[in-house]
Amino acid sequence: MKNLTNKIALVTGASRGIGAQIAKEISRAGAKVIINYAGNKAAADKVVAEITASGGEAFAIQADVSKVEDVKKLFDESIAHYGKIDVLVNNAGVILYKLIKDTTDEDLTKILDINIKGVFNTLREAATKLSDNGSIINFSTSVNRLIMPTYGAYVATKSAVEQLTRVFAKEVGARGINVNSVSPGPTNTELFMDGKSEELVARLASLSAFNRIGEPADIAKLVVFLASDDAKWISAQNIGVNGGMA
Repeated sequence: MKNLTNKIALVTGASRGIGAQIAKEISRAGAKVIINYAGNKAAADKVVAEITASGGEAFAIQADVSKVEDVKKLFDESIAHYGKIDVLVNNAGVILYKLIKDTTDEDLTKILDINIKGVFNTLREAATKLSDNGSIINFSTSVNRLIMPTYGAYVATKSAVEQLTRVFAKEVGARGINVNSVSPGPTNTELFMDGKSEELVARLASLSAFNRIGEPADIAKLVVFLASDDAKWISAQNIGVNGGMA
């Protein structure tokens, strides 16, 4: 269904994994897409090429979302290219697996800068630059609903994203903008699978009602719905997309 026709979507962290799949699904739904990437230009260009080959339209912009000036450039160049931004997907983020006692100041600074400051920076720009009646989809995690050692710093940042989502929804609601967050569970991406044994993946899969881990498309399809006009009455919500894991 082409339910995003005539919309312009900006997806952060869209060069691979869930972000790349979101960009492709949004394009299939009819939107033009801005592919944001932090450093992997080749991967971002590949996503653009795949979208273009499928009949869609996209272009890539480098920006580190933790840097204020980069985010301003990201929004301004996107608007200069397409004339507007209707949909913002805050997918960029990093994960950290460390006990709190082993987490260094450098570890904490990096994850706070990208996962919290990055979202804050894009929301601040979106407050005045996203089109009226637009949509914002932030990313949290289903791990917030569990108690799992080594995820302390990560869930702290994602809990902050959920609260930013709720508050910002009230701040921009008068312009018709709805703001939600999605919380994936374990998902089959290169980043998630790296370093995990088959036994661990099987154990994580067993936590879901369907005895499997998620696929990027499972998350991307929810994002497409939340970006559509059909979801306009949904705002300030966090939606789990984890196969019943939590």
